[in-house]
Amino acid sequence: MLSREDQEIARRAVLIDSMPADVADFLLRQANVQARERGSSIFLQGEPAHNVYIVLSGWVKLYRIAPNGAEAVVGVFTKGRSFGEAVAFRNSVYPVAAEAVTDCRLLAVRASSILNMMEKRPELCSAMLAATFGHLHALVTQVEQLKAQTGAQRVAEFLLDLCPVDEGACAVTLPYEKVLIAGRLGMKPESLSRAFARLKEAGVTISQNHAAISDVERLRTYVEQDRAAAWGHAL
Repeated sequence: MLSREDQEIARRAVLIDSMPADVADFLLRQANVQARERGSSIFLQGEPAHNVYIVLSGWVKLYRIAPNGAEAVVGVFTKGRSFGEAVAFRNSVYPVAAEAVTDCRLLAVRASSILNMMEKRPELCSAMLAATFGHLHALVTQVEQLKAQTGAQRVAEFLLDLCPVDEGACAVTLPYEKVLIAGRLGMKPESLSRAFARLKEAGVTISQNHAAISDVERLRTYVEQDRAAAWGHAL
């Protein structure tokens, strides 16, 4: 049985939050919690998509392996985020692989349970569409960042997402290794190091896996500076 805290986290996921309350309660009772160690596989690219996952704690990455063996990070998910919806609803296979970036706990919801409920409760389709749209919006944002921001701006925005405050100074801990951060932001590790160095002018100091930010608003201004200039760097 899910703890109250686990239920609260699961209900933050767009998929569950968009469902009628009684349907959400039923599906959460059917779900099971899985504990995964850092580096363990959750599913492989090409595996049948039986489950939709919600992250209860820790971090998970989705990635694809190119024919040349290179790894392309598609997304990184943490507490309250879900993944695997679209392909699970199509009785398809996972187009990406998923791996625990840190020790983590996941809630696995059987796709067949959701499909059965959709037949009985057609309004549940809106929850699926909401979750799918959420992932699409995230991908569009990611493409925009790759095309319209410099590497340093992408790193700055990544740090802003980790900030616990909206203004003033703060310190954040990088949630996972820098190689993965670089992959998530469409950069090579050496480019990430150069971006960290450039952010000193915006008041950011990196020490191992910690970032000290002198002024959150100043860093936000750095991210939002003239996009036309960033386009010039990207071309």
